[in-house]
Amino acid sequence: MSKKKGVGLAAFDRRHLSTQQYADHGRIIHRQHIDELSTQLAIFQSLLAHFSNTHSTAIRSDPSFRAAFARMCNAIGVDPLASSSNRKGNFWAEMLGGSVNDFYFGLAVRVVEVCRATRAENGGLISVKEVRGRVEKGAGGLGGEVSDDDILRAVKSLKPLGSGFAMVTIGKTQMIRSVPKELNTDQSTVLEAIQILGYVTLSLLQANLGWERARSQTVIDDLLADSLVWVDMQAEETEYWPPTFIPDGGGEFNISSP
Repeated sequence: MSKKKGVGLAAFDRRHLSTQQYADHGRIIHRQHIDELSTQLAIFQSLLAHFSNTHSTAIRSDPSFRAAFARMCNAIGVDPLASSSNRKGNFWAEMLGGSVNDFYFGLAVRVVEVCRATRAENGGLISVKEVRGRVEKGAGGLGGEVSDDDILRAVKSLKPLGSGFAMVTIGKTQMIRSVPKELNTDQSTVLEAIQILGYVTLSLLQANLGWERARSQTVIDDLLADSLVWVDMQAEETEYWPPTFIPDGGGEFNISSP
């Protein structure tokens, strides 16, 4: 009757040595990958900086080129508008030569000026299109045209400052809100109706939204208190208009005159 032999110390040592060799080989491969990525990153940084410096004039003066450059940065995980308080942000600002940052921060200052100058008229809610028009009229020092995309990115650059500026969409129109107050659903619905029709009345809201008169009046009162609508008492029924024209975004809204 044969007797089974147990695993000897020699076999154990061989397994232990093999495991150690695999671990060492894995570390070598990992280090090689890190070195390769570091080399590729250094090349990429050099090329990106060269591209930004070479095309700095086009980046500042051509909205389409600037938008394409910003999209390229976003696609590869680079945020040229990162906060200056962020170490990584400083790094990219330095690498890009400041051409992108300077433009958007300068534009952000103009956006803030426009929003503050018109806040008494519109309650702190203004369309991107109107802001762009006002900025272009007094765009000294920005170096050329601006686009809606530029305005959106400029507002985004204000976020780390806790400024209260934010983008909101009413219907299909993008608006800049320069006050910290959030719009509730009813307020957004009424503003969307005004965007499509040009104005609303209490009877329009009641007949087409199925709201009680008290609900309609409450929403209107809230919008009036924030200067988001103006009153026209010349008509047979009081009408409520936007303080500034909100262009039709092409959306549909189920409201018609009763």
